[in-house]
Amino acid sequence: MKMVLKVEGMTCMHCKMSVEKALKGVAGVENAQVDLDKKEAVVTGNADRELLAKAVADAGYSVAG
Repeated sequence: MKMVLKVEGMTCMHCKMSVEKALKGVAGVENAQVDLDKKEAVVTGNADRELLAKAVADAGYSVAG
């Protein structure tokens, strides 16, 4: 399964790495790629969207929508 999350608050490569690390730590995530320019995270695997949003929030960012 592939899911695209709009992530707000990212401004630099450190932000990108923090969000990717947070998402990869969620059970069921096979991979997470963040596009800093698009402010998007593309997650593959079988993870719950709410858990992904919580992981992003715990890292200091927010998921839009």
